[in-house]
Amino acid sequence: MSRSEPQPKYARLIMLGTAFDTCGGVAAVVNAYRRRGLFQRWPIDYVPTHCDGGTVRKLLTAVRALLAVAWLLLRHGRAVVHLHVASHASFWRKSVFMAIAILARCPVIFHLHGGGFRRFYESECSAAGRRAIRFFLDRAACVIVLSTRRRAWLSEVTANRRIVWIPNPAPAVERRPLRREGHTVLFLGRLSRDKGVFDLLDAVAALRVTVPDVRLVCAGDGDRHGVARHADRLGIADAVSLPGWTGQAEKRALMDRAAAFVLPSYVEGMPMSLLEAMAGGLPVIATDVGGIPDVVNDGVDGFLFAPGDIARLERLLRALLNDAALAGRVGAAARATVLRRFSADQVIARIEELYADIGLARSVELVAQ
Repeated sequence: MSRSEPQPKYARLIMLGTAFDTCGGVAAVVNAYRRRGLFQRWPIDYVPTHCDGGTVRKLLTAVRALLAVAWLLLRHGRAVVHLHVASHASFWRKSVFMAIAILARCPVIFHLHGGGFRRFYESECSAAGRRAIRFFLDRAACVIVLSTRRRAWLSEVTANRRIVWIPNPAPAVERRPLRREGHTVLFLGRLSRDKGVFDLLDAVAALRVTVPDVRLVCAGDGDRHGVARHADRLGIADAVSLPGWTGQAEKRALMDRAAAFVLPSYVEGMPMSLLEAMAGGLPVIATDVGGIPDVVNDGVDGFLFAPGDIARLERLLRALLNDAALAGRVGAAARATVLRRFSADQVIARIEELYADIGLARSVELVAQ
């Protein structure tokens, strides 16, 4: 280790998040960390605090996590605690672990995910809840955010000056095939109003006037029955497919067959599905919310529109589906952007710099000792 590098002060890091096999963005992020060797290079104990399933299973997971963290702290003493946090139950669940870490004098990395935290803080919390959020933000060794907008907002909420923007890592995927199988539009994510999926159905219904063979695939969990009913009311049920939550292989197959990827969300952090679509060279259309404008340059490597602007969404879809050359140029630019700025290796290197700065020892340093 060079003289200029900080000397390690902590021998272990406890990372808390959702179970590896859970649906959603946090699991996708931590799985990307694992695949790129972060857990091998650093002494990380990963503790799942949440999982998919019923109430009893989720409660048992949380209890096991509390016991695991207590045991790890007894075994290792002080450690760095890296928490992946989102809104609502995720924050309140993680607040218990943050309190334990503070009492144990462990530095906390508060890694904020999801797009609804501002609304959660400003509109859905009581005054006491907002004080609790500020308490933990103020005492974190570092707050990681997924967008420059979130960083600017949090700087007005917390006295903590160490707020850093580290985007999510884009999955390493091969470029999608150049062939296009018809006019298939792909949506990946939770089927809910916040994700804008009902707006997308409305846009596709309008698009059928000029692109009669358009097809829409909405892959994800959530309100599948509500989406199916809305498609039926619009008269496009025959053009809409709802395969549910898909595994990695099936998701890649869907992306390979799609002509465009659309994410019409009202709130977002930095969606992994968008990064993956762009990494594969798929032309994307998304709303200008959360961290999306940090990734998509409108008209260059994708297209942006305001949430709820169904007319513009329909026009953008029509342009991409009717102009293969345009779709090809935008898709190629999207892949170039992701490889240049959001590759997993680049993003994880920034996480590793943060670990070293806080004083965490690398695994190889521990072996050398």
